[in-house]
Amino acid sequence: MRSIRLLLSMALFSMISLVAMADKDPFCKVWYNQEKDAKLEVYQVGNTFEAKIIWLKEPNENGKPKVDKNNPDEKLRTRPALGLVILRGLVKSKDEANYYDNGKVYDPKNGKTYDCHLTLKGNTAELRGFVLGMSFLGRTSVWTQAD
Repeated sequence: MRSIRLLLSMALFSMISLVAMADKDPFCKVWYNQEKDAKLEVYQVGNTFEAKIIWLKEPNENGKPKVDKNNPDEKLRTRPALGLVILRGLVKSKDEANYYDNGKVYDPKNGKTYDCHLTLKGNTAELRGFVLGMSFLGRTSVWTQAD
């Protein structure tokens, strides 16, 4: 009886795992930023996507872990750079399979937050950050899928 329960449990777990893997969005991966000095983990929260820093080429500064020193809010300048969520609110387009829009991207190098949209192109993601809701007033950063 125990072995039957164990087999049924394992089968159920396997089916749930397969369904979860099948539903995973192609953007939900680990990516290098354009400079390849950081790895970003993209994950889904409800119907939006977020990304956080999970690796830094140089995680320390002056012998201590890097912090969010350029944040405009003084209270946040001591939070660790590792684990910092830099992308929020990105929504997958219903019309275009590889297009995501309406997000906000935070650049810890200058402490500024920008509107953004993103296009997946194979193993790259083109993230366009811009100001005042005008995409032509911005720049594109190309992320590359990490190994």
